[in-house]
Amino acid sequence: MPAPAGERRARALTATALVLLVGVGLAGESAAVPPLGPRGWAPGALAWTLSPAVVTGVLVAAYGLGAAGVWLGVRAQRAWPRWAVALLGLGALLTMPFGSADHTNYAAYGRIALLGGDPYIESPVAWAGGTDPVTSGVQPPWQETPSIYGPLATLLQLGAAWVGGDNLRQVVWVWQVLVVAAWLMTRWLLRRLFPDAHGRIDALWTMNPILVGTAVLGAHVDTMATAFMVAALVLARRRGTRWALATGVICALAAMVKVTAGVALLAIALGWLLEAHRAGSRPRSVLARVGILVLGALLVALPLQLWAGGSAYAQLGRSRRSISLATPWRQVYEWFGGHLPDATWRSLVFALAAATCLLLAALGWRVLRDRVPDLGAPLVLALSLSMAYAVGAPYVLPWYDQLVWALLPGVALAAGGLLTRVWLVRGLILALAYVPGRVVGLTPGVESLTLLFRREIAPIAALLVWGALVLLARRATNGDLPSHDQLR
Repeated sequence: MPAPAGERRARALTATALVLLVGVGLAGESAAVPPLGPRGWAPGALAWTLSPAVVTGVLVAAYGLGAAGVWLGVRAQRAWPRWAVALLGLGALLTMPFGSADHTNYAAYGRIALLGGDPYIESPVAWAGGTDPVTSGVQPPWQETPSIYGPLATLLQLGAAWVGGDNLRQVVWVWQVLVVAAWLMTRWLLRRLFPDAHGRIDALWTMNPILVGTAVLGAHVDTMATAFMVAALVLARRRGTRWALATGVICALAAMVKVTAGVALLAIALGWLLEAHRAGSRPRSVLARVGILVLGALLVALPLQLWAGGSAYAQLGRSRRSISLATPWRQVYEWFGGHLPDATWRSLVFALAAATCLLLAALGWRVLRDRVPDLGAPLVLALSLSMAYAVGAPYVLPWYDQLVWALLPGVALAAGGLLTRVWLVRGLILALAYVPGRVVGLTPGVESLTLLFRREIAPIAALLVWGALVLLARRATNGDLPSHDQLR
């Protein structure tokens, strides 16, 4: 049976966007693609170079077309064919990562750990006197920044450095293999988490140009953390002691990749408690289950933490007060700063942001809890918390949104689909705010354009999600929102 016209248009737009994105990654060094040196045995770049204006135009077009494809494809009932997914995965492995230079950091941290150093203390630019062939390739502005990632991320980076040797491109390519594997594994897990939403899984996760471009083709560590978080949510549905223990283990693996992925453990524990309360279960039994969950997490987290040492989160503590341009909090910080010492004012902004995140998470829970039957409280809490953090935290980047994109297929039609559409608009604007992505090689015109989106438009997009949550929560309270079943 031929696909409906709307689905054909969605796929045409999505495929065009993905081809453009892969094309950027196949090209040589640009304002989006950092240099990686000789390719060694890894895939190299093609012999063309895109100017800052051209690469920016291509990425803007790709994300715009891709957002339109996702918009049309959310209601799709049919998944993309396996060959298309495999072709995209192969294309991702042939590209040079773009949109940031984070992958050069990952390679450097792995190299330092492999050679006996402490990536949580050593800065890449200072390692081996700045002459190491891998660590010397780290790009601004992170050349003097030690690792902020968890011990498991460091182990994975060490493994990539061991396989890739003293060639930066080879180390990065091994890392890309791990990222693409995590992206595909997440698709496999989501199809078990949402067995009736395969089409929406591919629209919002697998073939979503915004997600693929900012996260997978950018080779970000967050993709691995997302795979572990989704795996934990899959296991959290199973009953029995061994499954609770296994769920805790997977939660810890997620948090040991990146500390913010610990939201999965929090969501599952609170979700179990809420489900037990609503079902009238005995408190002792659910507390025992939560205790086993925490025990499983400790069985993994403690050894990894001991291996990493006491300095594992030193840099994280120093960087946690950063406020990015793409958040409303940057405007608050700049408009009202100067009346208090900077450290005090930053602490106040972060306290306000934390309170806002909690409020937004409560609104998300209110909107979704009764409109996504059978998904369970842990999943709804994980989505509510991660969405609240993504739009309410003082420091955000496009690739931080991955758990939201992963879980949206299960709730895409809830609340009339409004929340999904608003999130798509916000995701598009945030992606455009970080085009082309690097802080070097920009022309004045390109820099003005990206700063316009980053400083002026992206904060408004976050406020759009805030407003949507308030509106939907009010409608939910008044009983005006349709149920999920009514929209199927």
